[in-house]
Amino acid sequence: MNADRAEVLRKLRTEDRFVLVTHESPDGDALGSLVGMQGLLESLGKDSIMYVSESDLPLPYEYAWLDLDGLVSAPPEDADTRTLVFLDCGNLDRNPVEQLRNRATCVVNVDHHHDNTRFADINHVVPEASSTAEVVWDLMHDLGVQPTRRVAEGLYVGLVTDTGRFMYTNTGVRAHEMAAELVAAGVNVHETFRRLYEGMPEPKVALLARALDVMERFDGGRLTYVQLGLDDFARTGAQESYTEGIIDHLRAIDGTKVAALTRSIPPLHDGPARAKVSLRATDGEVDVSAIARAGGGGGHRQAAGFTTELEPDEIVAFLRSHIAAQLASTAR
Repeated sequence: MNADRAEVLRKLRTEDRFVLVTHESPDGDALGSLVGMQGLLESLGKDSIMYVSESDLPLPYEYAWLDLDGLVSAPPEDADTRTLVFLDCGNLDRNPVEQLRNRATCVVNVDHHHDNTRFADINHVVPEASSTAEVVWDLMHDLGVQPTRRVAEGLYVGLVTDTGRFMYTNTGVRAHEMAAELVAAGVNVHETFRRLYEGMPEPKVALLARALDVMERFDGGRLTYVQLGLDDFARTGAQESYTEGIIDHLRAIDGTKVAALTRSIPPLHDGPARAKVSLRATDGEVDVSAIARAGGGGGHRQAAGFTTELEPDEIVAFLRSHIAAQLASTAR
């Protein structure tokens, strides 16, 4: 057991009060890890609060069914008496809780991003794990905690979404062992998949149709690219969170090395226009986390993203340049 892991376990055993946070625009692994860690601490008799910023609510419909009882959207007034635990957060640029970080008695970082910046007092980062949910699951084993059905559902959502339904290259033996244990703890696999991937609101289908209609391909199809503007959301009646899953359709197209989905987001305080860029790689030839870091973001080798003030044509040029450079490097 490495020193950081041992220190995290010591903190979980000895401290009594915690506040749990994750990255902005929380996804399945972020929310599932929150539920898992909160349940772990509850089993140990601890006082823990899950915090998600008001700007990230309401949650996407895919995850709104998770049992997040006790979730708060305002920083707790007693934050200076609590240990702050970041879950699934590779860097502080993806978390709007600087005030909490400054007030907490100790900051713990539990994650699996290989480019994690180790920003906390204690950093337990496991890059070989399929998901942060898997890291939480491992900690539960060390602490002798059995998952309740609520916790099992949260961790299963984190596992399923971050492995792409067990299709991504981060899916290993441990992921399947974890899945089997969580199913035995009460996860209804069929119902979970229905909630995550079916029952789509009609505006989400309309947004997907729009995305496929405006899709572009560059450099012989190596880059498959979609730009969605604010008018596309207004026309279809779709929320920004309805972009979830669109990029997987782009990634599946034959010949694609990198799929990119860019969607406009409102400017900050009358500033310049902004866009969120999501990236997916189809194989090991391109590391999209390196591209995202160059753009000010981060992520995994095959799934990453960043926020930018570049214009759409500048984004395309940026992506094409970095993809070409990486492919030229691997060809040498």
